[in-house]
Amino acid sequence: MGAIPQAEHQDFVLHSIQPRIINHDISLFLEHNLGEIRQEWTFEADWPGEVILRQLVLHACGLFIWAATACRFIREGRRFARKRLDKILTGSSSSAITAPEKHLDEIYLAVLKNSISSDYSDEEKEEARDILKSTLGSVVVLLSPLSASSLSRLSRLPKEEVDQTFEDLHAILDVPEDPTHQLRLHHPSFRDFLLNKDRCGDFWIEEKEAHQLLATDCIQLMSQTLKKDICEMHIPSSQTSQVESDWIKKCLPPEIQYACLYWVQHLQRSGSQAHNGEIAHRFLQAHLLHWLEALGWMGKTSEGIQAILILEAHVQVSCLSIIY
Repeated sequence: MGAIPQAEHQDFVLHSIQPRIINHDISLFLEHNLGEIRQEWTFEADWPGEVILRQLVLHACGLFIWAATACRFIREGRRFARKRLDKILTGSSSSAITAPEKHLDEIYLAVLKNSISSDYSDEEKEEARDILKSTLGSVVVLLSPLSASSLSRLSRLPKEEVDQTFEDLHAILDVPEDPTHQLRLHHPSFRDFLLNKDRCGDFWIEEKEAHQLLATDCIQLMSQTLKKDICEMHIPSSQTSQVESDWIKKCLPPEIQYACLYWVQHLQRSGSQAHNGEIAHRFLQAHLLHWLEALGWMGKTSEGIQAILILEAHVQVSCLSIIY
Protein backbone atom coordinates (compact mmCIF):
# COMPACT_ATOMS: atom_id res chain seq x y z
CA MET A 1 0.00 0.00 0.00
CA GLY A 2 1.45 3.37 -1.01
CA ALA A 3 1.82 6.40 1.21
CA ILE A 4 -1.01 8.93 1.42
CA PRO A 5 -0.22 11.91 -0.86
CA GLN A 6 0.79 14.97 1.15
CA ALA A 7 -2.01 17.03 -0.38
CA GLU A 8 -4.58 14.56 0.99
CA HIS A 9 -2.90 14.10 4.37
CA GLN A 10 -4.25 15.86 7.46
CA ASP A 11 -2.89 15.81 11.00
CA PHE A 12 -5.31 15.59 13.93
CA VAL A 13 -4.61 16.41 17.54
CA LEU A 14 -6.60 13.70 19.32
CA HIS A 15 -7.60 15.92 22.24
CA SER A 16 -9.16 18.42 19.81
CA ILE A 17 -11.60 15.87 18.36
CA GLN A 18 -15.06 16.13 19.86
CA PRO A 19 -15.92 13.26 22.27
CA ARG A 20 -19.07 12.39 20.30
CA ILE A 21 -16.93 11.69 17.22
CA ILE A 22 -14.52 9.48 19.18
CA ASN A 23 -17.43 7.65 20.83
CA HIS A 24 -19.05 7.10 17.44
CA ASP A 25 -15.83 5.58 16.07
CA ILE A 26 -15.46 3.37 19.17
CA SER A 27 -19.08 2.26 18.73
CA LEU A 28 -18.38 1.25 15.11
CA PHE A 29 -15.24 -0.58 16.23
CA LEU A 30 -17.10 -2.49 18.94
CA GLU A 31 -20.04 -3.26 16.68
CA HIS A 32 -17.73 -4.70 14.01
CA ASN A 33 -15.63 -6.82 16.39
CA LEU A 34 -18.55 -8.10 18.46
CA GLY A 35 -20.35 -8.88 15.20
CA GLU A 36 -17.45 -11.12 14.20
CA ILE A 37 -17.61 -12.88 17.58
CA ARG A 38 -21.39 -13.29 17.16
CA GLN A 39 -20.85 -14.99 13.81
CA GLU A 40 -18.02 -17.21 15.10
CA TRP A 41 -20.21 -18.59 17.90
CA THR A 42 -23.61 -18.28 16.18
CA PHE A 43 -25.12 -16.13 18.91
CA GLU A 44 -28.57 -14.65 18.33
CA ALA A 45 -28.74 -12.05 15.57
CA ASP A 46 -29.17 -9.05 17.89
CA TRP A 47 -26.33 -9.94 20.31
CA PRO A 48 -25.08 -7.99 22.23
CA GLY A 49 -27.76 -5.37 21.51
CA GLU A 50 -27.82 -1.57 21.32
CA VAL A 51 -28.12 -1.05 25.09
CA ILE A 52 -25.04 -3.15 25.83
CA LEU A 53 -23.15 -1.47 23.00
CA ARG A 54 -23.89 1.96 24.47
CA GLN A 55 -22.75 0.76 27.91
CA LEU A 56 -19.47 -0.46 26.44
CA VAL A 57 -18.90 2.88 24.72
CA LEU A 58 -19.46 4.66 28.05
CA HIS A 59 -17.03 2.28 29.79
CA ALA A 60 -14.38 2.99 27.15
CA CYS A 61 -14.33 6.71 28.10
CA GLY A 62 -12.85 7.59 24.72
CA LEU A 63 -10.03 5.00 24.94
CA PHE A 64 -9.62 2.79 21.88
CA ILE A 65 -7.14 0.66 23.85
CA TRP A 66 -9.98 -0.19 26.27
CA ALA A 67 -12.26 -1.18 23.40
CA ALA A 68 -9.55 -3.26 21.70
CA THR A 69 -8.60 -5.03 24.96
CA ALA A 70 -12.27 -5.71 25.74
CA CYS A 71 -12.85 -7.28 22.33
CA ARG A 72 -9.74 -9.48 22.59
CA PHE A 73 -10.79 -10.57 26.10
CA ILE A 74 -14.30 -11.48 24.98
CA ARG A 75 -13.06 -13.26 21.83
CA GLU A 76 -10.54 -15.36 23.78
CA GLY A 77 -13.40 -16.53 26.02
CA ARG A 78 -14.73 -18.53 23.08
CA ARG A 79 -17.94 -20.23 24.28
CA PHE A 80 -17.76 -18.17 27.47
CA ALA A 81 -17.77 -14.90 25.54
CA ARG A 82 -21.12 -13.89 27.10
CA LYS A 83 -19.77 -14.36 30.63
CA ARG A 84 -16.70 -12.31 29.83
CA LEU A 85 -18.87 -9.51 28.49
CA ASP A 86 -20.85 -9.58 31.76
CA LYS A 87 -17.59 -9.42 33.76
CA ILE A 88 -16.57 -6.31 31.90
CA LEU A 89 -19.89 -4.58 32.50
CA THR A 90 -20.10 -5.47 36.21
CA GLY A 91 -16.47 -4.70 37.14
CA SER A 92 -15.60 -2.05 39.70
CA SER A 93 -12.49 -0.32 41.03
CA SER A 94 -11.41 2.52 43.29
CA SER A 95 -13.24 5.79 42.67
CA ALA A 96 -10.03 7.67 43.41
CA ILE A 97 -8.82 6.74 39.93
CA THR A 98 -9.77 8.96 37.01
CA ALA A 99 -12.63 7.64 34.90
CA PRO A 100 -10.74 6.49 31.75
CA GLU A 101 -7.99 4.91 33.86
CA LYS A 102 -10.59 3.32 36.15
CA HIS A 103 -12.29 1.47 33.33
CA LEU A 104 -9.02 0.42 31.72
CA ASP A 105 -7.91 -0.98 35.08
CA GLU A 106 -11.18 -2.87 35.43
CA ILE A 107 -10.65 -4.74 32.21
CA TYR A 108 -6.98 -5.46 32.96
CA LEU A 109 -8.00 -6.86 36.37
CA ALA A 110 -10.76 -8.92 34.74
CA VAL A 111 -8.23 -10.50 32.35
CA LEU A 112 -5.75 -11.27 35.17
CA LYS A 113 -8.37 -12.71 37.52
CA ASN A 114 -9.86 -14.80 34.74
CA SER A 115 -6.44 -16.36 34.04
CA ILE A 116 -6.53 -18.07 37.46
CA SER A 117 -9.09 -20.88 37.48
CA SER A 118 -11.90 -20.65 40.01
CA ASP A 119 -11.61 -24.43 40.38
CA TYR A 120 -8.20 -24.10 42.08
CA SER A 121 -7.88 -24.43 45.84
CA ASP A 122 -6.87 -21.29 47.77
CA GLU A 123 -3.30 -22.59 47.96
CA GLU A 124 -3.22 -23.33 44.23
CA LYS A 125 -4.66 -19.89 43.42
CA GLU A 126 -1.90 -18.24 45.45
CA GLU A 127 0.76 -20.32 43.70
CA ALA A 128 -0.74 -19.53 40.29
CA ARG A 129 -0.81 -15.81 41.13
CA ASP A 130 2.85 -15.92 42.22
CA ILE A 131 3.86 -17.59 38.95
CA LEU A 132 1.78 -15.06 37.01
CA LYS A 133 3.39 -12.12 38.81
CA SER A 134 6.90 -13.53 38.39
CA THR A 135 6.43 -14.15 34.67
CA LEU A 136 4.68 -10.87 33.93
CA GLY A 137 7.23 -9.06 36.10
CA SER A 138 9.98 -10.30 33.82
CA VAL A 139 8.04 -9.32 30.69
CA VAL A 140 7.34 -5.75 31.79
CA VAL A 141 10.90 -4.95 32.92
CA LEU A 142 12.73 -6.66 30.06
CA LEU A 143 15.03 -4.18 28.36
CA SER A 144 14.62 -5.96 25.02
CA PRO A 145 11.82 -8.40 24.00
CA LEU A 146 12.32 -12.16 24.30
CA SER A 147 10.31 -15.13 23.09
CA ALA A 148 8.37 -17.36 25.49
CA SER A 149 10.99 -20.09 24.98
CA SER A 150 13.89 -17.77 25.78
CA LEU A 151 12.07 -16.28 28.76
CA SER A 152 11.46 -19.79 30.10
CA ARG A 153 15.15 -20.66 29.87
CA LEU A 154 16.23 -17.32 31.33
CA SER A 155 13.83 -17.46 34.28
CA ARG A 156 14.38 -21.20 34.83
CA LEU A 157 10.64 -21.86 34.70
CA PRO A 158 9.33 -25.00 32.93
CA LYS A 159 8.17 -24.15 29.41
CA GLU A 160 4.73 -25.63 30.09
CA GLU A 161 4.27 -23.30 33.09
CA VAL A 162 5.15 -20.24 31.01
CA ASP A 163 2.82 -21.38 28.22
CA GLN A 164 0.00 -22.04 30.69
CA THR A 165 0.50 -18.60 32.26
CA PHE A 166 0.20 -16.87 28.90
CA GLU A 167 -2.69 -19.05 27.69
CA ASP A 168 -5.42 -16.68 28.89
CA LEU A 169 -3.51 -13.42 28.49
CA HIS A 170 -3.86 -12.89 24.75
CA ALA A 171 -6.09 -9.89 25.42
CA ILE A 172 -3.17 -7.99 26.94
CA LEU A 173 -0.12 -9.78 25.52
CA ASP A 174 0.86 -10.47 21.94
CA VAL A 175 1.70 -14.17 22.31
CA PRO A 176 2.81 -15.54 18.91
CA GLU A 177 1.92 -19.10 17.96
CA ASP A 178 5.59 -19.66 17.20
CA PRO A 179 7.30 -19.87 20.64
CA THR A 180 10.54 -18.54 19.14
CA HIS A 181 8.91 -15.20 18.21
CA GLN A 182 9.10 -12.32 20.67
CA LEU A 183 6.43 -11.57 23.27
CA ARG A 184 5.11 -8.02 23.34
CA LEU A 185 2.56 -6.04 25.32
CA HIS A 186 -0.40 -4.92 23.24
CA HIS A 187 -0.16 -1.49 24.88
CA PRO A 188 2.35 0.20 27.25
CA SER A 189 -0.52 1.19 29.58
CA PHE A 190 -0.53 -2.42 30.87
CA ARG A 191 3.03 -1.98 32.11
CA ASP A 192 2.06 1.22 33.94
CA PHE A 193 -0.89 -0.63 35.47
CA LEU A 194 1.16 -3.58 36.77
CA LEU A 195 3.78 -1.31 38.35
CA ASN A 196 1.21 0.82 40.22
CA LYS A 197 0.16 -0.73 43.54
CA ASP A 198 -2.89 1.50 43.91
CA ARG A 199 -4.24 0.41 40.53
CA CYS A 200 -3.19 -3.24 40.41
CA GLY A 201 -3.89 -4.53 43.93
CA ASP A 202 -2.92 -8.19 44.46
CA PHE A 203 -1.26 -8.38 41.04
CA TRP A 204 1.13 -5.48 41.73
CA ILE A 205 4.73 -5.98 40.58
CA GLU A 206 7.45 -4.24 42.58
CA GLU A 207 9.72 -2.90 39.84
CA LYS A 208 13.02 -2.99 41.72
CA GLU A 209 12.34 -6.52 42.91
CA ALA A 210 11.55 -7.61 39.34
CA HIS A 211 14.86 -6.15 38.14
CA GLN A 212 16.66 -7.94 40.99
CA LEU A 213 15.11 -11.28 40.01
CA LEU A 214 16.05 -10.79 36.36
CA ALA A 215 19.60 -9.79 37.29
CA THR A 216 19.93 -12.96 39.36
CA ASP A 217 18.49 -15.06 36.52
CA CYS A 218 20.93 -13.49 34.05
CA ILE A 219 23.93 -14.15 36.29
CA GLN A 220 22.92 -17.74 37.01
CA LEU A 221 22.37 -18.47 33.31
CA MET A 222 25.74 -16.96 32.35
CA SER A 223 27.51 -18.79 35.19
CA GLN A 224 26.13 -22.11 33.96
CA THR A 225 26.75 -21.43 30.27
CA LEU A 226 29.72 -19.16 29.59
CA LYS A 227 33.11 -20.77 29.14
CA LYS A 228 36.39 -20.33 27.35
CA ASP A 229 36.12 -20.63 23.55
CA ILE A 230 32.33 -20.87 23.73
CA CYS A 231 32.06 -20.90 19.92
CA GLU A 232 34.57 -23.79 19.72
CA MET A 233 36.92 -22.14 17.26
CA HIS A 234 40.05 -23.55 18.94
CA ILE A 235 41.99 -20.66 17.38
CA PRO A 236 42.56 -17.61 19.64
CA SER A 237 42.86 -15.22 16.68
CA SER A 238 39.46 -16.12 15.13
CA GLN A 239 37.39 -13.07 14.22
CA THR A 240 33.61 -12.66 14.24
CA SER A 241 33.59 -11.90 10.51
CA GLN A 242 35.13 -15.33 9.84
CA VAL A 243 32.37 -17.24 11.63
CA GLU A 244 28.85 -17.96 10.37
CA SER A 245 26.28 -15.89 12.27
CA ASP A 246 24.01 -18.93 12.62
CA TRP A 247 26.81 -20.75 14.46
CA ILE A 248 27.26 -17.83 16.84
CA LYS A 249 23.49 -17.80 17.50
CA LYS A 250 23.59 -21.54 18.16
CA CYS A 251 26.41 -21.13 20.68
CA LEU A 252 24.91 -17.94 22.13
CA PRO A 253 21.10 -18.21 21.88
CA PRO A 254 18.86 -15.15 22.52
CA GLU A 255 18.47 -15.61 26.28
CA ILE A 256 22.25 -15.83 26.79
CA GLN A 257 22.86 -12.81 24.57
CA TYR A 258 20.21 -10.94 26.58
CA ALA A 259 21.85 -11.91 29.88
CA CYS A 260 25.28 -10.80 28.65
CA LEU A 261 23.97 -7.44 27.45
CA TYR A 262 21.62 -6.45 30.27
CA TRP A 263 22.55 -8.08 33.58
CA VAL A 264 24.41 -4.99 34.74
CA GLN A 265 21.52 -2.66 33.91
CA HIS A 266 19.12 -4.89 35.84
CA LEU A 267 21.48 -4.82 38.83
CA GLN A 268 21.70 -1.04 38.63
CA ARG A 269 17.90 -0.62 38.43
CA SER A 270 17.27 -2.93 41.39
CA GLY A 271 18.98 -0.37 43.63
CA SER A 272 20.59 -2.79 46.12
CA GLN A 273 24.24 -1.76 46.03
CA ALA A 274 25.78 -3.87 48.79
CA HIS A 275 24.08 -7.14 47.84
CA ASN A 276 24.59 -6.58 44.12
CA GLY A 277 28.22 -5.69 44.58
CA GLU A 278 28.78 -9.08 46.20
CA ILE A 279 27.03 -11.20 43.54
CA ALA A 280 28.56 -9.20 40.68
CA HIS A 281 32.04 -9.61 42.19
CA ARG A 282 31.59 -13.39 42.51
CA PHE A 283 30.41 -13.70 38.90
CA LEU A 284 33.22 -11.57 37.50
CA GLN A 285 35.88 -13.42 39.45
CA ALA A 286 34.85 -16.64 37.73
CA HIS A 287 33.64 -15.40 34.35
CA LEU A 288 34.89 -11.90 33.49
CA LEU A 289 36.96 -13.06 30.50
CA HIS A 290 34.26 -15.51 29.38
CA TRP A 291 31.69 -12.70 29.46
CA LEU A 292 33.91 -10.33 27.47
CA GLU A 293 34.62 -13.09 24.94
CA ALA A 294 30.88 -13.71 24.46
CA LEU A 295 30.27 -9.98 23.95
CA GLY A 296 33.06 -10.00 21.37
CA TRP A 297 31.34 -12.77 19.39
CA MET A 298 28.11 -10.76 19.59
CA GLY A 299 29.87 -7.65 18.28
CA LYS A 300 29.01 -5.85 21.55
CA THR A 301 32.41 -5.23 23.13
CA SER A 302 31.70 -1.50 23.55
CA GLU A 303 28.55 -2.36 25.53
CA GLY A 304 30.72 -4.46 27.82
CA ILE A 305 33.03 -1.52 28.49
CA GLN A 306 30.01 0.66 29.29
CA ALA A 307 28.69 -2.04 31.64
CA ILE A 308 32.01 -2.13 33.49
CA LEU A 309 31.83 1.63 33.97
CA ILE A 310 28.31 1.26 35.38
CA LEU A 311 29.47 -1.48 37.75
CA GLU A 312 32.32 0.64 39.09
CA ALA A 313 30.19 3.78 39.42
CA HIS A 314 26.90 2.41 40.75
CA VAL A 315 27.35 -1.15 42.04
CA GLN A 316 30.67 -0.63 43.85
CA VAL A 317 32.60 -3.30 41.97
CA SER A 318 36.19 -2.76 40.84
CA CYS A 319 36.82 -4.81 37.74
CA LEU A 320 40.49 -3.81 37.70
CA SER A 321 41.03 -5.48 41.07
CA ILE A 322 39.54 -8.67 39.63
CA ILE A 323 41.71 -8.58 36.50
CA TYR A 324 44.89 -8.01 38.45
